[in-house]
Amino acid sequence: MPSTMNRPLASFRARAQAGFTLIELMVVLVIIGVLAALIVPNVLDRADDARVTAARTDVNNIMQALKLYRLDNQRYPSAEQGLQALVVRPTTAPVPPNWKPYLEKLPNDPWGHAYQYLNPGVKGEVDVMSYGADGQSGGEGKNADIGSWQ
Repeated sequence: MPSTMNRPLASFRARAQAGFTLIELMVVLVIIGVLAALIVPNVLDRADDARVTAARTDVNNIMQALKLYRLDNQRYPSAEQGLQALVVRPTTAPVPPNWKPYLEKLPNDPWGHAYQYLNPGVKGEVDVMSYGADGQSGGEGKNADIGSWQ
């Protein structure tokens, strides 16, 4: 009787040690390849969307800081003073009488370029913008400008 009980256990051990066949491995690789082909393009598009959203958030934050600057000093920073006036007190005229630090540091856009500041603005009293992924004015899709007027 003990020998019949050991047979199922012995065949189980033999199957466990056999491993995977080449066909089983190929099927698994094909399934992984199909899933990757379906998922990767969606993930890459999400990265571009996230950068555009981050740029819009930065532009809005900079505009809020500029509005506070204007409330305290009765004017926006000049074009020469630029956005740096939100971080460091300007020394060039017109020197703001009630300056405070409005931003801890001036961010770059998600593509690593500096945000642009126009005073007077083209679309508003002042404009803050990112030129998008290509770093140049104009463009479509991820290369499109992102500005305070949007």
